[in-house]
Amino acid sequence: MMSALLTEGQALSGRRRGILDYVTEHGVVPVADLLKRFSLSRASINRDLLVLCAQGLVRRIGTDITTLPNIGASASVVYRRAQAVAEKQAIAALAASMVGQGDTVALDDSTTAGAMADRLCEIAQLTVVTNSLGVVSRLGPCETVGLIGLGGRYSPTFDAFVGRICEQAVMSMRINMAFVSVAAISGVTAYHQVEDIIQAKRALMDVADCRVLLADSRKFDTVAMNRLALLSEFDVVITDDGIDPACAELLRDAGISLRIANVPRPAPGLTAD
Repeated sequence: MMSALLTEGQALSGRRRGILDYVTEHGVVPVADLLKRFSLSRASINRDLLVLCAQGLVRRIGTDITTLPNIGASASVVYRRAQAVAEKQAIAALAASMVGQGDTVALDDSTTAGAMADRLCEIAQLTVVTNSLGVVSRLGPCETVGLIGLGGRYSPTFDAFVGRICEQAVMSMRINMAFVSVAAISGVTAYHQVEDIIQAKRALMDVADCRVLLADSRKFDTVAMNRLALLSEFDVVITDDGIDPACAELLRDAGISLRIANVPRPAPGLTAD
């Protein structure tokens, strides 16, 4: 029965995505609150929660539902989208400034690369290649951008397509610039926790003339399970001004081309609206 639920629930329905977003936002939610908010029967909510639990997106503890405090939960696109928002926007703006009219660029599944999407609509005759369903949804209405969506097996955790079909589709292309992100950077090595996601990123990097790594400052001096690449394999590494100056100096001494985005912050004595 569990395998059947996993097969059925690989792509989150709108309702299940709404439940996941609500739980992620609030941290811990009683099942009774979900029944009331989504106007569902107990049988329906139990079925939805069973699918979300089977996919490793939430956990049921008695009568409460919570997000998982582990790698799977932190990998969720819903969770990642809410982290370091200002830093990602600053990085995205700097990265988008590298893109020119007529370029073909690749954006991976990361929320940092995804933050570039709206800015790319302003560039004429641009072609964007991506395995991110979120990027496809955001750039689809943009008439100035030619959009190529990579197929494959859908990962609801990352809201992206992965696997052999995705990788083979990329191999037939030539890309000017690939923008990818990672989960962690330790020393001069970039890491990610999920092997399928690494393979999709590597495929985009392998066909790109220029490789750009996007990583907010929280990701430095941390580590994940699987190695993606040495930082020296990227032509440019972009982070934000929250990076430890000693870490930045270490990277530059290692020959890494590091660019730092300034994050707008409220003036002293003022609070953001």
